[in-house]
Amino acid sequence: MRQSSQSAPTPQDLAAQWASARRLHPIYSELAREFVVDVAPCADLEAGVETPGPESVEQAQQWLQDMDERIGVHQLRQFLQTSSVVEPEGLIDLVQYLLAKNPKTDSVRDKIDFLLVQYFSQIAPTDLDDDKADLACVAQGLKPILGPVDLKTPVWLNPLHRVLDSARRCRSLDELLHGGILEQGRKAKMQAGELFYAPIALVAFTRFGYLMRRVFFRLMHEDLNYVLEGLNELEEKGVETIDCRRAQFSEQEPIVRLRMICQSWKVMFQAEYSSGQPLRMLVDLRASLEEALGRPAGRGTASKQPARHSSDIPPGKSTPAAAMRAAAGVGGHVARQKPATSAPHPETSANPAPEASEKAEVPDGAAEFEISIEPQDWSPDS
Repeated sequence: MRQSSQSAPTPQDLAAQWASARRLHPIYSELAREFVVDVAPCADLEAGVETPGPESVEQAQQWLQDMDERIGVHQLRQFLQTSSVVEPEGLIDLVQYLLAKNPKTDSVRDKIDFLLVQYFSQIAPTDLDDDKADLACVAQGLKPILGPVDLKTPVWLNPLHRVLDSARRCRSLDELLHGGILEQGRKAKMQAGELFYAPIALVAFTRFGYLMRRVFFRLMHEDLNYVLEGLNELEEKGVETIDCRRAQFSEQEPIVRLRMICQSWKVMFQAEYSSGQPLRMLVDLRASLEEALGRPAGRGTASKQPARHSSDIPPGKSTPAAAMRAAAGVGGHVARQKPATSAPHPETSANPAPEASEKAEVPDGAAEFEISIEPQDWSPDS
């Protein structure tokens, strides 16, 4: 009879596995409720058994495995950045659980990558300057997870510096998204293979993701401010509507409505999570605005996605632009354009819109912003 190559787990091993499973159980249970994941519960974990037998530990491990396979990285990202359930200690438990997995799939790698960036973002000082977020700083922050790390950096990690430098030179969100920069970051992560899990590599990729978040957040707010200022300039010239079909709005979208939508985006973009759809709309809205102002297409290339008209939307479905209008508390109908001489000034209407000159400010927690990576969504981390 062939002997098993793996020795039976010791009582200490079983105790450690059970303790870890009990800490992870409330996190994965909440994920299951949030995303309606149908997995049979683990009875002993639900009951909070203190000293289970080996079979119960094995069942708990299988439950965690089943749950993790059903939760995508985009769901984990959305949940962790919109929920207060998970403290930094919970992120440590998640990372350590995933690091212990064998083999490690691309999904596991991406989850580890995100979780390390999220953990460092939570524990890093809010006033941490980019130039002070060096490898030593990040390694110190990740010490509870990785332990002491030798900071001697292999040359194959050098492309991360070049990608980050290219991102910092971008002057618009469009330039970052369509300049191939994010693809270079993804390529570096994929080409790392198993070397990705070397401690120094985990530190380097965490630093890269943390600083890329800051670039992404800064450009979003600069684009939003650009749009608000441009709307104000057009309004001063007596313009009331602009053609925003490329941004999935109407052919004659009222400026007063666009301003209200942008104000709602200011709130959305200060949250820690946002889907990629408003980002695409922001990029295309900026391009529409530049066209209306007669300026050359901005720094970068405008999104090439074709305008989506109402006839393209199945009955009963609303366009993303309609959803954005609803979020801003604005009706979905398109107002007719009035002659400039008879149009009331938008700021003197019964329901005045917020001041266009009020710029979006980047909050102290800017580095904690993230983008979903559901299909067709953009993410600096993916």
